[in-house]
Amino acid sequence: MPPLVLSEDEVQQLRALANSRSLPHSIVQRAQIVLACGAGETNTAIAKRMGLTGMTVGKWRKRYRELGLEGLHDELRPGRPRTYEDDTVAEVINRALQTKPTDGSTQWSARSLEQRPVEWCNSGGAAPA
Repeated sequence: MPPLVLSEDEVQQLRALANSRSLPHSIVQRAQIVLACGAGETNTAIAKRMGLTGMTVGKWRKRYRELGLEGLHDELRPGRPRTYEDDTVAEVINRALQTKPTDGSTQWSARSLEQRPVEWCNSGGAAPA
């Protein structure tokens, strides 16, 4: 495969990803793969040095060539649909932070909160008494 041509700006962004200690290891490793591809290394050499397969290196080289930095992130995978929408989750969190349990407790427990979300979401905006 021909070497991947990277601009100076791309190299800087990839180095920042590759040297990160806070990003997931998968993103860091993919950035390292792309940097090595940009340096002219072969898929086989990169795979051997990093303990990967040639197919893995080829996959990330191709994804970067086609999609740029966005290609280094995982694609969404099919799975079970979410049980609650983001708005519902945010509403429950806000209510838990802004109200106290009616049983005299000073804070919500997971079990006491477990009973409230459906009531709160169906109450039309008012917290139950």
